[in-house]
Amino acid sequence: MQYKVAADFVLLVHFLWIVFLICGALIGGKVRTVKILHIAALGFAVMMQIFGCYCPLTHLEFWLRQRHDPALAYSGSFIVHYVEQIIYIELSPVIIFVLTLILVATSVYIYTKRKEK
Repeated sequence: MQYKVAADFVLLVHFLWIVFLICGALIGGKVRTVKILHIAALGFAVMMQIFGCYCPLTHLEFWLRQRHDPALAYSGSFIVHYVEQIIYIELSPVIIFVLTLILVATSVYIYTKRKEK
């Protein structure tokens, strides 16, 4: 039971991390520390996409679920696993990479616009 609770907690943290990646520029434009963390997180996300790695949180959740019940473990990407269950589509690594680059470009745009004001 402890592994299941821990895995669910990691899932929540992972979800919040993705929300931070998507929305972090909105807060980072006002708070310097958040901006630095957001830019580093985006850089990490891009590097994971380039090298074809999965997020360490994905591995941790997989490990915890496997310890609780091996039947609950999944292989592959966190995003693909959960997004497929919600909207029934399969995202290729190329699409995820393109979406990551769009996110980076949008964040850069937001940061540069805030700087001009």
